[in-house]
Amino acid sequence: MAGIFLFLPLLAQLRFDDMVAQAGYPGSGMVPPPAALLSLLTLKLLDKERRSHITDFDFDEALGVFAGLNVLPKKSYATDYSYRTTRSCQQALLSRWVAGWAPLLFPDAQEFCLDFHPIPSRGEPEVLENHYLPTRGKAAPSVLSFFAYEPHSRVLCYSNANVTRTDQAEELMRFVEFWHDLIGHDPQWLYFDSKVVPYAELAKVNQRKIWFVTIRRRGAAILRRLDAAPASTWRRAVIDVPKRRHKNIRYMDQTLKIRGYAGMLRQVAVAGLGHDEPTLCLSNNFQANARDLITRYVKRNGVEDALGICVNFFHLDCLASEVRLNVDLDVALTVIAHGCYRWLATRLPGYDKSKPKQAYQRFVATGGVVEIQSDRVLVRFDKRAHNPILREAALDRDCPPVPWLGGLRVAVEYP
Repeated sequence: MAGIFLFLPLLAQLRFDDMVAQAGYPGSGMVPPPAALLSLLTLKLLDKERRSHITDFDFDEALGVFAGLNVLPKKSYATDYSYRTTRSCQQALLSRWVAGWAPLLFPDAQEFCLDFHPIPSRGEPEVLENHYLPTRGKAAPSVLSFFAYEPHSRVLCYSNANVTRTDQAEELMRFVEFWHDLIGHDPQWLYFDSKVVPYAELAKVNQRKIWFVTIRRRGAAILRRLDAAPASTWRRAVIDVPKRRHKNIRYMDQTLKIRGYAGMLRQVAVAGLGHDEPTLCLSNNFQANARDLITRYVKRNGVEDALGICVNFFHLDCLASEVRLNVDLDVALTVIAHGCYRWLATRLPGYDKSKPKQAYQRFVATGGVVEIQSDRVLVRFDKRAHNPILREAALDRDCPPVPWLGGLRVAVEYP
């Protein structure tokens, strides 16, 4: 699996070993903290479902070199290690990861899409709270996780799987504080659906002078009022969203007060988006035109696509733990692995919009020979059709010394 060395220039540039050490992750005499995290990150980068599948790589010495070891640790160590981490470790790691990552992909990030995702549990049903699982169509024991997504770079930049039902409503403001501590200012726009926060929590967002666009639940009384409204109150518009099927819409722009929210809100009822009933967009921004608000909320679909990628490629739903903190480590590693693949896609000519599974199949899932020389680690790739693209990208051109490889640089050769 020599293709995994394509990610080493990024990890070395961001000093992943310092991130892990400063985050306070535990280690052992044989496996230091960076090597332990890199061993678990390997499973994410190589499309493996569970920690027990690390056994499949016991005889691949190259993967041991990637993590700074001779071979990857056994599944018992990988599983036990995940239970030794804490939420503070994950949050500190994500803070340092995003701080180093932001200048590369989203230096001027102002917008974020937010969403919850329930991760089903296969353990004792009495341990965890029930959350609605869309794939099953019912509520079941699960670990509730929260994600933040930057739409322009299409990168996940925050996660938290240590969420309970009692503190679920406060998670949005936790992300705002996370971003403020990291960058020094609040986000400018937030996009989320109706179940992320209650209306009372939206007042806190408004007090921070953050614009938001969310969805209001359609009640029978609301629909009756919309049906009774004169036809002259509806206006027509065309939303310019690439690859969107329903572009010709009708909308009604109103200002109203909602119970639980201190102040006035703007409601834009939109018909023609492919639903039988109008979609009700709520916002605290009264300056932007209605068409702009509708187009902005369409960006929220990006976080759902990213979560779909996390489920299908990074196997986010293949966890069986009853301990939220154990899942929290896996979710944090999913965010890091997702960022690694986005970095790889931006560096490959013509593959900027490729998804992780495509990049894995065409580039990362490549065999080869890894040779440790006196001044470098030389990776000789096997012959493959897409090697010319990697040669043109020259990912190893500016590779700094890799600290966990004794300060050696990584060099790649293609047949």
